[in-house]
Amino acid sequence: MAPVLYEVSRQTRQRRISHNISAHQIRLDADARRRAAQNEQGDQVDENNQSNDQTSVTTPATTPAVSASPAPVPATRGRRAAAAANTQDEEAREKEQKAIEKIKASKKFQKRKRYLDSDGEDDLARALLQSSAPLPGQQENCENCGTRFTVTAYSRNGPNGGLLCSPCSKEASKDDAAKSKKPKRATGGAVGKRRQVQSNILDGTYSLGAKSLMTLCIETLAKNIDLAEDLGDLPSPIIDKIARKLSKHRLLDSRTLSLFLQPTAEEVHVYDGAKLSSDDFIRIFQTVPGLKKLKIRNGIHFKDQVMDYLMSRHIELEDLYLHGANLISEAKWKEYLQKKGHSLRSLRVYFTDKHFTDGVLELLSTTCPSLTRLKVSHNQAVTGAGVAAIAQIPTLRHLTLDLRNEPHSDIYVDLLSHIGAHLKTLSLTRVRDADNTVLDAIHTHCRALAKLRITESEEMTDAGFVRLFKDWANPGLEFVDLQKCRQLDSAHPRENPDGLGLCSNGFRALMAHSGKKLRELNVHGCRHIGADAFEDVFSPAAATGRVYEAMAKLEISFCEEVTDFVVGCVFRTCPRLRELNVFGCMKVRDVRVPRGKILVGVPNARGMVIEGDDDEEEEDEEMDTSA
Repeated sequence: MAPVLYEVSRQTRQRRISHNISAHQIRLDADARRRAAQNEQGDQVDENNQSNDQTSVTTPATTPAVSASPAPVPATRGRRAAAAANTQDEEAREKEQKAIEKIKASKKFQKRKRYLDSDGEDDLARALLQSSAPLPGQQENCENCGTRFTVTAYSRNGPNGGLLCSPCSKEASKDDAAKSKKPKRATGGAVGKRRQVQSNILDGTYSLGAKSLMTLCIETLAKNIDLAEDLGDLPSPIIDKIARKLSKHRLLDSRTLSLFLQPTAEEVHVYDGAKLSSDDFIRIFQTVPGLKKLKIRNGIHFKDQVMDYLMSRHIELEDLYLHGANLISEAKWKEYLQKKGHSLRSLRVYFTDKHFTDGVLELLSTTCPSLTRLKVSHNQAVTGAGVAAIAQIPTLRHLTLDLRNEPHSDIYVDLLSHIGAHLKTLSLTRVRDADNTVLDAIHTHCRALAKLRITESEEMTDAGFVRLFKDWANPGLEFVDLQKCRQLDSAHPRENPDGLGLCSNGFRALMAHSGKKLRELNVHGCRHIGADAFEDVFSPAAATGRVYEAMAKLEISFCEEVTDFVVGCVFRTCPRLRELNVFGCMKVRDVRVPRGKILVGVPNARGMVIEGDDDEEEEDEEMDTSA
């Protein structure tokens, strides 16, 4: 047995010298030594049995039972031990062979075997097996701290090829999580940048050229608003832009609201109050005692208790703008106007459901003697009686009505006959039943209008618009919105025998009266304006001398007769035009846009926005050739 053990020990030492042996290999060597010792012991037992058999033959017959009976027991145990050792040896060989086959199927082995023969492949596989990590259940030293621990299936590999204990594995996982955190996607990519540009254009915040330093600072502040503690003594326009940016990203809450509440301020603009509670609105009046102008959008928690607190303070609001405050009751509106209405100069309410009623409007003439601006939008309670009550407010200069209960045209005529002479802004939205008598009243009584909006009328005719703008004593308008004034007939949508809506002659009269001063024009959906009318109005300057210097934005979407030539004429006759919208104009296909202009809504594969990249001189040459 001694020579066998010596030989096994010598082989083990050679392996340790030639290889960085693993715990798995040490265990295999120990098992081999144990099996060799058991085999040697079994051979000695067999030799002893044979000698005992020979002795039993030569001994006298007087003692056969004593010498023969105990001999078979040790022989049987030795054979069983040897058989068990052989079985274990075979199982170990099978496991080793399976491990070698698994290693040969791995990518790591496939890369290394390219320049080896078949014998070299076996040696390489065994070397990879010996250098592999310990199996679960074995003991190993942590590569990082050196602590002895039990290997499991979830043990983590260290940076140098070893294994890590559980505490070191947790620390390494934290470091990996910090490194693998995905950075924010840069907006400078081709797709992301194009989408952002389109979004800014539709929002009305897009500007050609590089961003200003102020804009970049505001964007950086909005991204890191959690780190801000105070806005300091910034000017009001800058604070307003910051508030708009935060509201766009829904970042205005109870904490960030404090940044905009300065004790010395006179204006507070909340562009998204959806995350603010009633206590937050009360805190506005507590922090800003000298408040004069209050603007709140999405103020769903601006309730009666907030109005009660406002009335209990010495705050005299001059401008009140409430959007979505539909939980204020009618009684509370009347109480506020009676107590605080004497200081109001501007009152604008949006989406107040059925609580802002005719009775509230009737109080304005007596409780608000200084009221100059009134806007009631998306209202479901005001009727013709409330509109008639507005006629008793002689100080009004700006009036906007968007009602769901449509008053009769005679009520609008009476209203304009009383206050039309001093109106600077008149906006009548969604007046489907208003007819030409309203247009005639505007022509007769209005002398100071700068902004006119009449939308979605189904009764006004082209002849009525011609009478409105022809020989009108009112100076040229700066803003005109006549969208969706058209004839509605699903059976014959393109036929308009009665000339309903704004048509070609009315459009010519409009541009002849106000074209020189117009800054914004919206004729969206006025599909009965013909191509000849567009060409006459926006004809090349060289032929007629018409140039609309003030025009900055033009909306001619869903005017079916707009073509590439019409768009080119618009760009030539409106040198300061910034944005042109042509959604639904299917005859616009390929237009060369001058530098610094934006064409929105082109129905082609290039996208909905085309940024101008052609020089204006080249455009002028092209227009001269086309003309």
